[in-house]
Amino acid sequence: MQGMIRPLIEREKIRAVSDLIRFSRPVGTYLVLFPTLWSLFLAGNGRPPLALIVIFSLGSFIMRSAGCAINDFADREFDGKVERTKERPLASGRLKVGEALITFAILIGIAFSLSLMLNRLAFYLCFVGLFLATTYPFTKRFIHLPQAFMGVAFGWGSIIAWAAVRNTVELPALLIFLATALWATAYDTVYALQDIDDDRKIGVKSSAIFFGRYAITAVAALYAGTVSLLIWLGILSGLGFIYYMALLAISAIFIYQVRSVKTSPDRETAFRAFKSNVRIGALVLAGIIFDLMVNG
Repeated sequence: MQGMIRPLIEREKIRAVSDLIRFSRPVGTYLVLFPTLWSLFLAGNGRPPLALIVIFSLGSFIMRSAGCAINDFADREFDGKVERTKERPLASGRLKVGEALITFAILIGIAFSLSLMLNRLAFYLCFVGLFLATTYPFTKRFIHLPQAFMGVAFGWGSIIAWAAVRNTVELPALLIFLATALWATAYDTVYALQDIDDDRKIGVKSSAIFFGRYAITAVAALYAGTVSLLIWLGILSGLGFIYYMALLAISAIFIYQVRSVKTSPDRETAFRAFKSNVRIGALVLAGIIFDLMVNG
């Protein structure tokens, strides 16, 4: 009997770890990955080394997973009080704190091994990324705009990627970083709208609470800033028609997001608007790649 129960317990643990790192919910991984690929392809003039594409793709998955693990550790006392997060592995008791921390440590170890394959500058920049990823979950206790801190963390990969290709950090990389920081702050504010009532009750800070009734206006302004920086990036990098058509398409999606959330400010609409940002990342990447293929 004991021999039959043990495999069931092990399967439950594997499923709980999978939930901890959001393995079946890859939206966050894509949102980390796309700006990194923008930077890789621009720095590599449309042909970055395949090895770097693989390293940064794996790295985005690993670091996003590690971020989720440390986030659930940081929020383990709060998640059970929030409707959306009460079934997370630590909040529901399916994983112990030690098991989550071991998972986090293993993921960081894998990320470190990937960073060893980069040049020295990119390797050192990875430590800044590690600091940002591990401290973000704790910022919602102390600052009113933790989403902005997350935006910086999500954008840092573009700095590392540029350095990995060119062994320096130039203005285009900084523009991608800033555009990503504004973009991520905006879409995570939309995401935070889902939990605004619960967050107020338990005392957690968020940009949705900070901006209050002006939250949608703030999101619109952040999206406008994102597009403006991407236009500047296109001018500086000599990108052409295809790239700007991609920016026109993402602007339309941004406008649709803002209007839909403003019209129906419920959890389902906010989550749907948040997920649509994956298309934003894909469109910008496609615009960069095809423009460089045609004009490069």
